[in-house]
Amino acid sequence: MPVFLLKKIIPGYENAADPRVRIRYGKLAGITGICANLILFAAKILIGFLSGSIAIVADGVNNLSDAASSAILLVGFRLAAAPGDKQHPYGHARIEYLTGLFISVIIILIGAKLLTSSFERILHPVSVEFSYAALIVLAAAIPVKVWLARFTVKIGKTIQSGTLKAAGADSRNDVIATSAVLAGLLAGHFTGLRIDGWLGCFVAVFIIVAGIQLIRETSDPLLGKAPDPALVAAIKDMILKAEAVVGMHDLVIHDYGPGRTFASVHAEVDVHDDFLKCHDIIDNVEREAAGKLGISLVIHMDPTDTTDPLTLEIRALLETLILGMDGVVGIHDLRLVKGFTHTNVVFDVVLSPACSLPREEIRQRLEAGLTAENPNYFLVVVFDTDFTDTVKG
Repeated sequence: MPVFLLKKIIPGYENAADPRVRIRYGKLAGITGICANLILFAAKILIGFLSGSIAIVADGVNNLSDAASSAILLVGFRLAAAPGDKQHPYGHARIEYLTGLFISVIIILIGAKLLTSSFERILHPVSVEFSYAALIVLAAAIPVKVWLARFTVKIGKTIQSGTLKAAGADSRNDVIATSAVLAGLLAGHFTGLRIDGWLGCFVAVFIIVAGIQLIRETSDPLLGKAPDPALVAAIKDMILKAEAVVGMHDLVIHDYGPGRTFASVHAEVDVHDDFLKCHDIIDNVEREAAGKLGISLVIHMDPTDTTDPLTLEIRALLETLILGMDGVVGIHDLRLVKGFTHTNVVFDVVLSPACSLPREEIRQRLEAGLTAENPNYFLVVVFDTDFTDTVKG
């Protein structure tokens, strides 16, 4: 859509992160989808009944389902923008994900019904009446759907909406279905083959597969999808470049819907540094994350000794020991507790969610390496999971 139209339709269109602007974008995509798909539905249903083609009717019903999806999407965007309340303090933004899930189920049910009707046509084939009107309607529908797919995906990328991007992908899939119906109409006219029922089945299966794919895409955030690698990198860069911060670990990101992201992390600071200064720096990083990344970040400070020779020596040893352990990401919070007869080596081991090594085996291998260095070292280990490590694979 031209920029001058966006300026008129969406005030402040440049600031897509603004919840109010985001809703306007969602409304624009929803209304556009409803209008375009209703026009295509009416034209295809009329032509389909006049020609007796179940494939064209199926393709038309597919457009009706897309119009219904756009309507549900429109309602979902408005509900998702509701502020937090006593029962839902984190807001209602996840309704957008639920909307996408509901749309996916509707698409699958419609596809199943069309599959049944098309199979009946295979068992009892009839001749399809060819008409130039049907040819024109199907041919015109293809560029309309191509434009609608690009338009919806572009808005989805602009406002970072997975539901809109999935709806755009569904419109792109419709282009293939309509093209197949058009090819079948021409094949039937020129060869006399009765393949209308088969094409209806193809369209129906196509709709069902698209619905299943949409379920996967829209349910991922609800199931705890790995965070966006770009967001993880931005948070790490923001924390590690801060003065006084010497390391970080235990980054956890919670997605409560678009614009509702919360995160927590442990930032390592030198134990010999000024506590009040470090606390002030950490506060500044939290405010920067809220302003630049739009996330609510809570940082816990972990003191670490960066000058003790023995601590540095044992850290180097442990990092060497974990190199050959698949799925072990690293170590942190290393500290030595010295006693009269032995020294407790206390630290956390960070594991990837995909780590296949048993924790007991990891503990035994680390203990063997430490006691080989000094029999008086006693291992005290805690296992953590790096919930952002999946982005590396």
